[in-house]
Amino acid sequence: MLIREAWRALKTLGRGTIGGLSELRAGGDPIVLFREWFVAAAQAGVYLPEAMALATASPDGGPAARMVLLKAFDDAGFVFFTNYDSRKGGELAANPRAALCFHWAALQRQVRIEGTVERVSADESLAYFRTRPRGSRIGAWASRQSRPLDRREDLEAAFARHDREYPGDDVPLPPFWGGYRVKPERIEFWQGRTNRLHDRLLYERDAAGWTITRLQP
Repeated sequence: MLIREAWRALKTLGRGTIGGLSELRAGGDPIVLFREWFVAAAQAGVYLPEAMALATASPDGGPAARMVLLKAFDDAGFVFFTNYDSRKGGELAANPRAALCFHWAALQRQVRIEGTVERVSADESLAYFRTRPRGSRIGAWASRQSRPLDRREDLEAAFARHDREYPGDDVPLPPFWGGYRVKPERIEFWQGRTNRLHDRLLYERDAAGWTITRLQP
């Protein structure tokens, strides 16, 4: 066990496991710290560092989680895109709160985010939609996400139909497709340490800004 812990520490040397995460090093702005960690994950060669678990809940409290991709973030929140008629879209319409979780195993780092959710503007959704490959844009029209599908051939036929309908590169934004912004109220940074004595710093937003609390591992 000691050898395993030493090997894990060696692999992430200089990336937090040895030095840890102090309040001074973390700073007072969690978005700045998140950007630093996000860039470090990308530079470390983490596959899809933007992958995050998204948790929603039905009105009666039933939870659901799935992986989505972070497409933008700033002081206003964390943005992802999806079909508004999907299960997640229906749950967010009824209960506009969500939790996100990033896990960058190579760095022994995790970030948990909780907050309210709102749709981004149609202009934001369109601007991002235009950056997607044409096939992905056609696929957004073809898929009635989360609904039952009798045969895969039916999905492929829907794709072919919309491919003919929009033959050029100017594929319009589907009215049922767009972005959501998770507006953070709590952001927790978890840094793995040896002997399971991990660092956990919780940022909570109040009227004056962000407060920081250290949590037991």
